[in-house]
Formats: sequence, C-alpha cells, structure tokens
Amino acid sequence: MNSKTRLALPQILTLGFLIIILVGTFLLSLPIASKSGHITSYINAFFTATSATCVTGMTVVNTALHWSIFGKIVILMLVEIGGLGFMTFAVLLFIFMRRKVDLTTRLLTQQSLNLQSFANTSSVVFLVVRISLAIQVLGTGLIFIDFYPRYGLAKGLGYSIFHSISAFCNAGFDLYDNSLEQFQTDPHLLFVLTILIISGSLGFLVWKDILFYREDHHLSLHTKLALTTYLGLIGFSFVVYLLTEGNFGQESHLTTFQRIMNTWFLAVTPRTAGFYTMPLTHITMGGMFFTMILMLIGGTPGSTAGGIKTTTVGILLIRVWSTLRGKRDATFWGRRFSNDNVTRSLSLVFLVAVVLSIATMILTFTETIPKTQGLEYITFDVISAFGTTGFSLGLVAHLSVIGKLIFAALMFMGRVGIFTVMYSLLNSKRPEDAFRYPEENVMIG
Repeated sequence: MNSKTRLALPQILTLGFLIIILVGTFLLSLPIASKSGHITSYINAFFTATSATCVTGMTVVNTALHWSIFGKIVILMLVEIGGLGFMTFAVLLFIFMRRKVDLTTRLLTQQSLNLQSFANTSSVVFLVVRISLAIQVLGTGLIFIDFYPRYGLAKGLGYSIFHSISAFCNAGFDLYDNSLEQFQTDPHLLFVLTILIISGSLGFLVWKDILFYREDHHLSLHTKLALTTYLGLIGFSFVVYLLTEGNFGQESHLTTFQRIMNTWFLAVTPRTAGFYTMPLTHITMGGMFFTMILMLIGGTPGSTAGGIKTTTVGILLIRVWSTLRGKRDATFWGRRFSNDNVTRSLSLVFLVAVVLSIATMILTFTETIPKTQGLEYITFDVISAFGTTGFSLGLVAHLSVIGKLIFAALMFMGRVGIFTVMYSLLNSKRPEDAFRYPEENVMIG
C-alpha cells in the first residue's frame, strides 16, 4: 500500500468500529431479528447497533418486545465486542489461527486498550478475556440464583447471561419495559449488578495491577489515580443522592435498607451503566443535575465505560488545586503529571463541551420539547449519549431521523474516543515542529 494512502491508526480503529456497527445494522434489519418477522427500518437498526456496539443502552424500540431471540443474541454480541474492544477479538483471531500478531495490530491494540506498551500484547489480551469471562460467568451465576425461582431454568439462565454481560460491559440493555423498576425490593440483584458495573468500568489496566500486586508490590500512577477518583466519586455520589433522593421518590413500600440499596444503585449506575430502579422523571432537579455531571465523567480509561473518564477529572482537580496553592507542578503520590497529560485533559474537556453544545443547539431545532419540560429534556439525553450511559427523559423514543443520527454520532464518539474520531477526520499526525515561536503571556481570569 502506498504510504500516502495508508490509513493512520486512529482511522483504522474508527473504521473498525464503523464496520462492526454496519454489520450489526444489517443483521438487526433482517426479518428474523424481530418478533413480528418484519424488516426493521434501517435507521432503527442502525441506532440500535450503534447503541449496542458503543455499550450505551439507548433504544428507539423496546428491546424485550421488538427483538426476537436472534435479535437479542446479535445485540449481546455487539455489546461484548464493543465492551472489550474489537481489537481484542482481532488479536484472539490471530492467536487461534496461529499467526504472528503483526506490528500494526499490536499498535492498534495498544491504543484500543490504552496500554503503556505493546511488548506483551497477546498476554494482556488473554488476561483481559480471562478477567472478563470470569467476572461475567460469576455474575451470571449470582443473578441466576435470583432469576431461577422467577423464570425457571431456560429463561432464567438466558436472562441471567444477558443482564450479566450488559452490566459488566456497562451497556444498560435490559429485557423489561421500565428497566429494573420492578426490582426495587431485590437488594441481592441490585448489589450483584453494581459489582458487575464497577468491575467493568474500573479498566483492564487497573485489574491487571491489582491482580499482580502480590507479585511486584507496585501500583502504577494510573491505577492509583483511577482508584482514588473512582471510589471517591462513588462515595460522594452516595452521600449526594441520600440528600437529594432521601425518600427515593416517596416510595412508601420500601424499607430503610431497601432505600439505602436503591440509593447505592443510583450512585453507581449513572457512570455509563444505564440501569435504573426509579423513573428518571421522579428525580429531583438537584439529583438530575448531579446525574448529568456523573454521566459526563464516566468510568476509567481502558474500561467498558464512556465519558471524559475519571483520570481526566482527577488530573484537572489536582492541577487546579496546585495552581490555587501557588505550586508549579501537579503532583500525586510522589509523582508529577506531565504537561502533556494536563494539556490533553484540558483539550478533551473543552472539545467535549463544544461538541455537546453544538449537538444540543441542533436538537433544539429538530426535536420538540414538551411544554412541561425545559432544556434539560435535551441536555440530559445528549450528555447521556456521549457518556454512553443510556438514560433518557423521554427524548430518545421520539427522535427524528436527524436526531437519531446525531445521537448515534455522540454515542460513537463517547465510546471510540473523541480524540480518536477527530484525529481520523482531520488525518492528524504528530510531526516534530521545525521551529517554535517566541513565548508571550496573556491575562487569564
């Protein structure tokens, strides 16, 4: 291939996800994919395939009522591929075919999983798959304990597998009409699902560091920052929701323990999981605003979650705190963050703000806001789409064709990464500057 026409790594990653989505669109549009035996419109099939591959959980048709067993299996496969990253499966294919993983594939896998290096790509991929399968199998068993008495063997096992994969991949797809509202009084299921969600959104590098800590007694700065930020946010979220949703929607039939468990569930799920046990329209305005912040933050880099990521927020908080204290460097656990880390974090937040603002502006023209709702009717769903959360105040079910395409683009950027998508579109490269201009300061603040 001519070097001038060779695709850059971000472009290959972007095209890879697009191909998966298009294949999923074709499969979901087939008559066999719907319960009615009719062809699903291409725009609805495309939206669902995008939502599944980008592990979002937003739906324009009811998952339980519209899709056949074949359609649900397709959705589950797309969720698994999207959650673990298609490059993970590409490396596995190379290994099973007993072919040597080439340099390009190693580089793509490194970028896809946010690896520090590509020296041990195969071993890392095997570790990712083993961890993922082990957690999902364990989750299926724990959910099956709850579902078997409800649904019997076949249906109980099928539902357990579906919701275990969906929770671990932070996809938010469910097989019910109103998410998990009927399980408000089931602390066992809520706890198991939150553990699966946390496991998937921590990130594979974090799991690798934790599992090998007994051998090398070392945690990377990434893992320390990710764990500190992630666990801190969960604890802070739990306290905030206790204050804003203390009575949990005035659900008088819930015991104190059940309300605490539902609040715990609410503290975990906005970080890209998408399940809920209380109608989102019943959340207080303070709780809704805080939920939007959590959806925007998302999970950890290299995980199944979306959003701007916990480490981005952690770096910016530390940088701001250092600046306010008059310190030159942003430091954490005896290490200094590089200027490139800080600059990329600031650029990411600004770029996301611009993209979400443009999307919201366009949707105010293309969509209809109910008289009883305000701008949050659009803003909430826009942030949810980019954060690959899947929450909706009702807008998604009534999207126009243009609206569905905008939301598909937001979900795609949220999962693949806004930098990766922008590098692909702009064909950005990183050549060394031949010269640098003189430095001069401007007034800030």
